[in-house]
Amino acid sequence: MTDNAQPLIEFETPRLRLRQWRESDLAPFAAMAADPQVMEFLLPLPTRADSDASAGRARALIEQNGWGFWAVEHKATGEFIGFTGLNVPLATLPFSPCVEIGWRFARHTWGQGFAIEAARGALQVGFERLGFDEIVAFTTVGNLRSAAVMERIGMHEDVAGAFDHPAVPAGSALLAHRLFRIRRPQR
Repeated sequence: MTDNAQPLIEFETPRLRLRQWRESDLAPFAAMAADPQVMEFLLPLPTRADSDASAGRARALIEQNGWGFWAVEHKATGEFIGFTGLNVPLATLPFSPCVEIGWRFARHTWGQGFAIEAARGALQVGFERLGFDEIVAFTTVGNLRSAAVMERIGMHEDVAGAFDHPAVPAGSALLAHRLFRIRRPQR
């Protein structure tokens, strides 16, 4: 940890451990990123080097900030099954500055509620431990599975906030995005 690094945040949900990335996560992360169904609504499939670099960036941001896109481990098996977390987007978006929540899970884990469980835990950390007032999420218009997770974790679509993502090439079927928001619960 560098001198300006924040204390590392890791946490658990009933079935999951959200933690810092490990070297042993790289191969299953690369396999997940090579699955065309997992990556259907994202830009081109990454190479192994691209995948490793992405995991390295996630690890570095957690080291720097104490939080980020955490590796998700299934507590019962110890298996790396994906990632979930909070991030400040690199692209300047129409609603920047913002903190987003995001996730990606291995296909064999879909339909078991892991994304919802992990995302609820990340929202709790974002609001209660980090003090964010609002967290956003966004996805391409066709990604109905992610939009359903956003709704199930209490987010509301900001229809007026729909936008074309600046990192997606013009003319791409993935250009148009939906925006979802959630505010810190008032106590």
